[in-house]
Amino acid sequence: MIRHRSLVLPVALGLGIVLHTFCGWAAPSVPYIIFSILMLNLTAVNLTSLRIKAIDLWIAAFQVAASVGVYFAARALLHDEVLSQGLMVAILCPVAASVVVISCMLGADRKTVTGYTIFGNLVTALAAPVIFTFIGQSELPFWTSCLTIFKHTASILVLPCLVTLLLQRFWPKANDAIASRRHWAFYLWGVALFLTMGQTVNFLIARNEAKLSAILVLAAGALVICAVQFAAGKAIGRRYGDIVAGGQLTGQKNSAYGIWMANTYLDPMSSVLMAFYSIFQNLYNSWQLWQKQKRESKG
Repeated sequence: MIRHRSLVLPVALGLGIVLHTFCGWAAPSVPYIIFSILMLNLTAVNLTSLRIKAIDLWIAAFQVAASVGVYFAARALLHDEVLSQGLMVAILCPVAASVVVISCMLGADRKTVTGYTIFGNLVTALAAPVIFTFIGQSELPFWTSCLTIFKHTASILVLPCLVTLLLQRFWPKANDAIASRRHWAFYLWGVALFLTMGQTVNFLIARNEAKLSAILVLAAGALVICAVQFAAGKAIGRRYGDIVAGGQLTGQKNSAYGIWMANTYLDPMSSVLMAFYSIFQNLYNSWQLWQKQKRESKG
């Protein structure tokens, strides 16, 4: 099963590059796919039994504070707006809906991971509109711009939680029917990654002045920020007795959503960093799974 799933990433990336023209046409469907991924995962747990823990608050605080701090630090020191925005999105981007699958394979506590998947997405839905409006070039008044962005982010990140709560309370059979197909979420994630990768390639082709040196800088930034986030998350997780959960919840991002956010609200070139981040985080996750299998085989 792990070997089979490990093919999803390279196939999605490869098809996105080859079929980028189709991806540009189908890109508007990405928010609906992300909505579906969250629904499939959330219906599999009893949401009313989940509680906000101290580890959730620390990870959320790191996510928001570090995204803003890194943006201003990178802009002041490196004088590169695109890189600064890309680094910010890579940190602010919500945790991947597929984090439960990978984290539990690595030995994390399922309730901790599921709880923060919900909480972290809510935090992003609230924080992103304010941050994007503050650094953006919107001609709308500040709070009008915030509400406009929140309407779009909340429909993707918050609405699945509300719909799931209503289903579990008033229509449990429908909830169970959706939950029984939760394995579809992983493959829907592959479709979303395929479309967003193609969208990024389309942008690079259209913007033919994009230099290889600029792309390499974004790739290097993605590698560094990926390593930093996994390390920071493990440090937080160690304090609360779950290193694996801390690392995955901080480092494993919903890359399809991050690319969509960058393309929609920031300089689209910044989405290239998130595309590289997706590659690096999945390579690291594959290495972690390989290390775990290696230890188990020796044991």
